[in-house]
Formats: sequence, structure tokens, C-alpha cells
Amino acid sequence: MSVQPKKEDLKKAVKWIGETRKYEPDKPNHKLVEEAAVKFNLSPMDTEFLYRCLRGEADID
Repeated sequence: MSVQPKKEDLKKAVKWIGETRKYEPDKPNHKLVEEAAVKFNLSPMDTEFLYRCLRGEADID
């Protein structure tokens, strides 16, 4: 098992959420974020970032 930089985990989580939404469009955002946080071992700060992104509040540059 390799150790990946946290940024890679966050990118994978965002991609996973996008893919999961295609197949489960009715799944609530908070469930998607909770599952992604566990699956990709995200920090609380990364998890909050995902919540903000899904609410349209994050400034992504």
C-alpha cells in the first residue's frame, strides 16, 4: 500500500462523487461527502471543502 499525498485523495474523492452522482442522482450530498471522507481517508478540512463545493460556496481556482 502506497502513501499518497492528501491532495490526490481529495481529487479522487471529487471524481468519485461525480461518478457516484451519475448512478445515484437522488443520494443526498451529505451522504456522498460522508462516504467519500471515509473511502479516501479525508481530513476534516478536506471534508468541509467538499461540503462547501457541493453547496457552491467554495472558491475553486
